[in-house]
Amino acid sequence: MSYHIVNVDAPEADLTCRDGQFVCKTKDGAVRSLPLEDIAAIVVTSFSARIHSHLFLQAARQGVALVICERFQPVGLLLPACRASDTLLTRRHLTLPEKTRRSLWARTIDAKCANQLALARRIAPDAPATRDLEQAAAARTPRKEGGCAKLFWEIFSNALRVEGFARGRRLGGLNDLLNYGYAVLLSTVLQKLYGFGLDPTVGISHAIRERSAPLAYDLMEPFRPCVDWRVWQWVSERPDADVFDVTGEFRRFVTGFVLERVDYLGLELEIAGCIEGVVRGFRQAVLNGSVRHYRPWTWKNSKWDGS
Repeated sequence: MSYHIVNVDAPEADLTCRDGQFVCKTKDGAVRSLPLEDIAAIVVTSFSARIHSHLFLQAARQGVALVICERFQPVGLLLPACRASDTLLTRRHLTLPEKTRRSLWARTIDAKCANQLALARRIAPDAPATRDLEQAAAARTPRKEGGCAKLFWEIFSNALRVEGFARGRRLGGLNDLLNYGYAVLLSTVLQKLYGFGLDPTVGISHAIRERSAPLAYDLMEPFRPCVDWRVWQWVSERPDADVFDVTGEFRRFVTGFVLERVDYLGLELEIAGCIEGVVRGFRQAVLNGSVRHYRPWTWKNSKWDGS
């Protein structure tokens, strides 16, 4: 199985297969092709894509998954029969030892807290709470995530002069901007999980609920500060009363975070590519039963400084 994930995001595109090549023709006449045998999955986020039946047939023969998205959110997954049934990856994923799950989650939370600290140092380097966050991020306690979150949101809201801020899905205000950005992040993580054949309903920490994706919620945690930084920029540069409205301009601005370039394990990648690398490592950790393959993105192994 190959591990290249092809993203089709042109506004309009014709997708087909000729002579073993995946072929994409866009509205402007540009034609791009790639050997189908080198592709693990094709993620279609195009708003108007025409997929020829021959591509469905050849993709199935080559074991290539097709992920169909609406507004960048995966809504359909077409798997070849050989990948739709039980596989080694699925069995390993479902039977992960509890110790391995805890270790994978610990790495995830360590990365999230480190990235929150990196952003706090940028927006409020001299704040007393930032010094407290340094200690909390280095701690090894069961409640580390909650402690760091409390300090981080205090720093974040104070830096923006937002009084009485509380983080929540339905609390409005600044939360509306954050929640929209997190939805974009979630969609990106889901695309990568489906592309690598990982079941997003089998997580390592988040609880399973109806119509939820616990593994996506888990693996997106270290990337949340990327969204937070975009929202901070947006609000700090606009002192208007309606700054918390999720406008078209804001949507275009916040979704740009996936294109920011960061350093991940010595490679300069867009954040979307970095997410792909993290998911690839998680897949290897599951298959091999070795936590060392899973390397969440953190400021320590990246040149990212929020700029």
